[in-house]
Formats: sequence, structure tokens, C-alpha cells
Amino acid sequence: MMSDIAYVGLGSNLASPSEQLKSALVELHQHEQICVQGCSHLYRSAPMGPKDQPDYVNAVCQLTTSLSPIELLDVLQAQELKHGRERLGEKWGPRTLDLDLLMFNELRMQSERLTLPHYGIAQREFVLVPLFEIAPDLIMQDGQKLSTWVSKCSLTGLKRLADKIDFASIAA
Repeated sequence: MMSDIAYVGLGSNLASPSEQLKSALVELHQHEQICVQGCSHLYRSAPMGPKDQPDYVNAVCQLTTSLSPIELLDVLQAQELKHGRERLGEKWGPRTLDLDLLMFNELRMQSERLTLPHYGIAQREFVLVPLFEIAPDLIMQDGQKLSTWVSKCSLTGLKRLADKIDFASIAA
């Protein structure tokens, strides 16, 4: 039974970023222990790291799963590798696919491999705005409404794209 709710941030700035994200969502949805419940629009954002790289395309999806957080992380990282992700040690460098486990139910954990909720949510409008789009009533780890966090975003450099993933066609 898939009763755990997780939110995953998706990002790409190489090799047709929008298509990378759409393909990753289809593959996640096809996993027998994952059901994608919905996804935000795609958003274009300036890179956090080195500025000599293309803009990112980002989204956030909500899924249900019967996997543990670490098992889900393993699936996400395997998908990144399948899409050509190379971990070259450059923090916030260009990538074909980045899948971040943002939240898993209301779980708080910190291990060598995984911190939940994701440590960078509060500083990332390219995560907060798409997350708000699909879960506007979400209460964050500090007890505040997600809308309060979003109201503090600068939104500079964030642009919603026309693309939205049609999950009816994915499930078919």
C-alpha cells in the first residue's frame, strides 16, 4: 500500500531540460512502488552555482510510495544516473537531471546520505513556488504555512513556463 507522501524537486539545465524532467516523471510513475500524484508547472530559474551555465528548468512533484526514504533516494539517484548525471564534485554545477527528496511525510531525519526536510528548501524559490502550486496548504517544518515562506521569496529570475505535465497521458 502506497501511503507515504513525498515531495521531489526536479531540475535540469542540460540536454533538453524540459524533456529530461518529463521523462523522469514518467519513469517515476512507472515504478511499481511509486505513484506520482501531481506535478507543478515547469519553471525557468537562474543557476544557483556558477553563472557560466544555462538556466535551469525546475518543477516539484508529489508522490505516494511504499518505499522508505532511503529506498526512494536510491531510486531517485539511479534515475539521475540513467539520465547521464555525473557527480564531478562541482557544487551546483550543470546537470542533466537533479532529483531532490524534499519532504517525506512529516519525517525529520539527518544522516550522511539524507536530510529531511531538504536543507535548502527555505532559500530556493524554484522549490517553494512550484511546491506551493501543488500543495498550497502544506505546513512546513517550523510550523508555518508554506504560503508564509513563499511570501518571503524574491521571485527574481523565476519564470513559470507554459509546460505542465499531463498525468492522464502518463498513466495511460
